[in-house]
This record gives sequence, C-alpha cells and structure tokens, in this order.
Amino acid sequence: MIKLAALAIAAAIAWSCAWAQSYPTKPVRLIVPFPPGGNTDTLGRLMTQRLTDVFGQQFYVENRGGAGGVIGAEAASRAPADGYTIFFGTTGALASQPALQPKIPYDPVKSFASISALAGAPVVVMVGNAMPVNSLQEFIQYAKARPGKLTYGSSGIGHFLHVAGEAFNAAAGVELFHVPYKGTSQIQVDMFAGRLDVMIDTIVTYTEHVRSGKLKALAVGHRTRLQRLPDVPTTAEAGLSGYEFASYFGLLAPAGTPADIVRRLNGEVVKTLGTPEMIDTLNKMGLEPYPTTPEQYGALIAEDAAKWKQLVAKIGIKME
Repeated sequence: MIKLAALAIAAAIAWSCAWAQSYPTKPVRLIVPFPPGGNTDTLGRLMTQRLTDVFGQQFYVENRGGAGGVIGAEAASRAPADGYTIFFGTTGALASQPALQPKIPYDPVKSFASISALAGAPVVVMVGNAMPVNSLQEFIQYAKARPGKLTYGSSGIGHFLHVAGEAFNAAAGVELFHVPYKGTSQIQVDMFAGRLDVMIDTIVTYTEHVRSGKLKALAVGHRTRLQRLPDVPTTAEAGLSGYEFASYFGLLAPAGTPADIVRRLNGEVVKTLGTPEMIDTLNKMGLEPYPTTPEQYGALIAEDAAKWKQLVAKIGIKME
C-alpha cells in the first residue's frame, strides 16, 4: 500500500513537471490595474513582449483600472490558478489600499502567489532652487523653525505621496503642511512656481530639473543611491535613519498556481531584469531593477503591507 502511494505521488510530481515544461499552451494575460499609459502599463507591456519572445506563446496586457488598483487586483485574485492569468502588482494595490480600506475584497498576501518583484521607485526629497538649504539636515532645521508653514503636495488624501510626506514628518520631527491635488500635473506647476516648498516624490518626472539645477534633490528615501542620481545621498547617509519609502512593482499569480509554473516565470523575469537593455530602460523611467525569488517578493509584500497599515493608523489618515 505504501509502495502504491509512493508511486502515485511520484507520478503526480512527474505529471506536474511535464505540464510546467509544456506551459504555456495558450495566450497568457497580464492584468495591469491601471489604464493604458504610465509606468505600470509601459513596464507591463515590456515584460509581456519579453515573455512572448521567450516562451513562444502570446503574453498580453489587459488593463483593468479603477479604485487605486483594487479592481484589477480583485479580478486577478479570482482568476483560475492555472498560470494563464498573472497580475502586475503595485504598492497601491498590495499595500496602501488594503491599509486604507479594511473591507478590501482580497488579501495582499494570501490571495496571490508571488513570482518576482520587478522594480522599485524610491521617493526623493526635493526643494526649489530658491530654498536656502543645500542638505537634508539644513532643510529639517529650516522646517523645524517654521512648523506648519512649509507645504508639500500629493494627488489626494491617502495617496502614496501623502503617506510618504506624513511618514517624513514623523521620521524627521517636522510639520510640513499637506496640500492635496486632483492630479500630478498641477503639483509640478506649483512646485516650479514656488507655491509648494518641498516635493517628496519618485524621481521619474524630475530628473532633468534636478540636473539643470531647477530643483535640489536632498536625499533618496532608499537603502541605496539611485543610478541616475549617483551624487544624491540616501536619507541614512544624510543623517535621517529609519526613513525609506518606495513604490514597488512586481508580478504575481492567483494563489494556488502550480509552483513549477511560478518558478519558470520567475527564472525568465529575473533574466530579463538583468539585461543591459532592461536596466537602461528602467533607469530612464526612474525605476531601479529589483529582481527577487518568489519567496523574497512575498516577504516584501507582507512587510510593505504591514508598514503601510501601521503608518496609516499612526498618522490617522481617513479616506474621504
């Protein structure tokens, strides 16, 4: 009886491995939880093109935008766990929205099988050229002398940049005043016009303005410096320990997706992220390549979700 059971298990494992080796036998959709355009869509399409080339089967993007990524994440979590639906995970869908919405229709950890992180977009603390400071410590002292007087902007209450700013307030012991906007374009206009004092944002749309001297980048909220701004110190190097804030992108599948398929996808994704072409493309987008094992990405999601939940509770952010 034991011998028969062992044979059955061995046969099941062999069948699973054979299935994984033949995968995929039909098109695979990648649900991107935002509309076409922007970093998520661009990076998602780059990855599907690469996976199509590698596997010889079509991988395609399906945009399912809405509710800060929640609609797309829910759709992915409810899809069959057969490897033919994968999900473009974002910090919004997997950390900030679950922290802000207690009744979210999926669990950021339990509802998905992590494949690999793709890239990270850490925030950079930036001020206008007219601000009389040249380092993060000088800015912190300047802000402490003016509690509630210096402003920063975000795309709304509970937005990634809002929490990043409030987390900076807590870490630095300052009181920057939050100004919510309906989008990012007006934030940049007001920042360049001097109507906003500080911007705590990813560097994507600001690199050339920093390089030209229009803005001063004081520190990167990350454990390492940015490749595109190697002279800008990390917050820890600038004397502010404990402040790291980044938005992460990655690939996941519905929970229960066969581990062999997850491993195959992980291997190809990691190879892709290590190519000079992809590294250069990501750097031009203001992103840092961040390849991981499935286990490492799962741990990052759990850590990020817990951090956001704690921050939102501590800061007392309420969705309007």
